[in-house]
Amino acid sequence: MSERATVVLATRNLKKVPELQAILAGAGIPADVAGLDDHPGAPEVAETEPTFSGNALLKARAIAAYTGLPAVADDSGLRVDALNGMPGVLSARWSGRFGAATGDKDAANLDLVLDQLADTPEDRRGAEFVCAAAVAFPDGREEAVEGVLRGRIAAEPRGGNGFGYDPVFVPDGETRTTAELSAAEKNAISHRGIAFRELANRLGVLL
Repeated sequence: MSERATVVLATRNLKKVPELQAILAGAGIPADVAGLDDHPGAPEVAETEPTFSGNALLKARAIAAYTGLPAVADDSGLRVDALNGMPGVLSARWSGRFGAATGDKDAANLDLVLDQLADTPEDRRGAEFVCAAAVAFPDGREEAVEGVLRGRIAAEPRGGNGFGYDPVFVPDGETRTTAELSAAEKNAISHRGIAFRELANRLGVLL
């Protein structure tokens, strides 16, 4: 790479931009990361694909087309073995209209999963957090990778860190939920960190 590139991260979450910037720097890639706030009018992309990778690519393609720059996007969720891999891509809206009506979709989603597993023994409560990270270029090149963190679903929520299903997810080799881990501990093993570090390696070749 002869000069610094700019990569647009398809998010308005300001915390995610420096996270990707640090991952790229750690991989030795001299690229600057911008968020959607730097590109007013960028489209909101509906997650209509049946896979995490499909949704991540949808968002990355749309933002690359809008900005004319390489765009990175992700999609993530929880797959529970006893629920045949659900909630999956529906993780953020698993409780449907009920969750929206309560005003706290995260809590409603979590409570619904616990209710669905109420009579499931511990040895059948396996689950995994999955994150797909994708990059799309205006010239049509694209890549998608996945990061997976295996674990199990606890009987009740524990911990005040994290969000979503973190309070009930216990990673393999741990007794604590991901909501009981420090931010540094969680980032070191997270599905999102795994996916973005792998994507950074691919970006080093593609940029």
